[in-house]
Amino acid sequence: MKKMLSIRILLLSALLSLAGAACTLAQDKPTPVRVADAAEFDRVLYDFGDVMLSDGPLKTTFHVKNIGKEAMVIYNVASSCGCTDVDWTRNPLRPGETGTISATYSNDEGAFPFDKTLTVYLSVQKQPVILRFRGISHAKKLSLAETYPVRFGPIGFREAEISGGNLSQGETKSGEVTVANLGAKPVRLTFKDVSDGLSLRLSSETIPVKGTVKLYYTVTADRSRWGRNYYYATPLADGRSYAAVVRTVAQEKVQAGAEAVRTDPNPLLGAGHAQIGVRAVTKESFSGWSKEQVEKASRPLLDDSTVSFGRVKKGTKTTCTFNLRNAGKSSLTLYKVDTDSNSCTVRAVPSLAPGARGTLEVDVDTSKLPEGETLILLNLYTNSPHRPLITLFVTGWVG
Repeated sequence: MKKMLSIRILLLSALLSLAGAACTLAQDKPTPVRVADAAEFDRVLYDFGDVMLSDGPLKTTFHVKNIGKEAMVIYNVASSCGCTDVDWTRNPLRPGETGTISATYSNDEGAFPFDKTLTVYLSVQKQPVILRFRGISHAKKLSLAETYPVRFGPIGFREAEISGGNLSQGETKSGEVTVANLGAKPVRLTFKDVSDGLSLRLSSETIPVKGTVKLYYTVTADRSRWGRNYYYATPLADGRSYAAVVRTVAQEKVQAGAEAVRTDPNPLLGAGHAQIGVRAVTKESFSGWSKEQVEKASRPLLDDSTVSFGRVKKGTKTTCTFNLRNAGKSSLTLYKVDTDSNSCTVRAVPSLAPGARGTLEVDVDTSKLPEGETLILLNLYTNSPHRPLITLFVTGWVG
């Protein structure tokens, strides 16, 4: 009798374990992404996480479902580099059917982070869909603490600033990152103070000791936000927030000349701060525009895309001017100008009538710049379908 009871208990325990595993697997899925009226992807970003060069080629598959009323064709899929082989469903997909897009990454470019794109052309919309896969290749195995060096109490993130990619108005952008438990006991992870426009979901709220979970994020475009924006959230480990402690990791060597590019970190993220941030870039959407609307749109032109402040002494304050003209048939609006350097301040951004000229003035405080050559990027976000994003450069030498 006791033997039968023990067997029943073991069977019940096994069934509960299987049920728990099934629940975990059911939750461990990204939110489907609808990219057109007739197409829905299971995901638009896949994160391989940490892999070894010795793992060899890496493969991932994206699924796209026809949610429209007519047949859909995947015309073509273009990879961003020759390191990736792509295959996709060639036959037309009837309503309700699902096709696949498979990518095999060679994983032989060295022990570096990789971030690749697939440009997908569908019959159901004019604009292509951009899929991404990323990860970090290592030559040797890293410990969990080395892999997730940004620590909020027992919770470890790879970085406090998460790249959310680009999106157009009217779109949402989803992605995923891995979160680790570096503590000595299971921990429950939740979030507070989540920014408007950001939603977060975990594959499991409880992270086992030395285990990981997936954090799925979705950013929704908002016409009050243009260009580069941050969406914040505060992680809670068992209901408590912690200021981040960042483990020092070896820095990769940069290419010659890259040290001149000025990119300042977000001062609200990193060591001593209790929040993470998802960085996303929002630009105008022209997917619904007719040919006539495009022909009558604004058209920004600049005399120069690069302006130099020359060679100046450190501490000098100087101004660089870009000459701008609207060669289109509608008024030109610059929604926003982003700069990657805190040393730059952009003055009032002009709106230009058709045929009008204006200037974009940028004040540079060289006291915040290191000595030597410098290169500062400016990104302009416009209402022009011809040039929705314009990149300008400020250069000079601080001595």
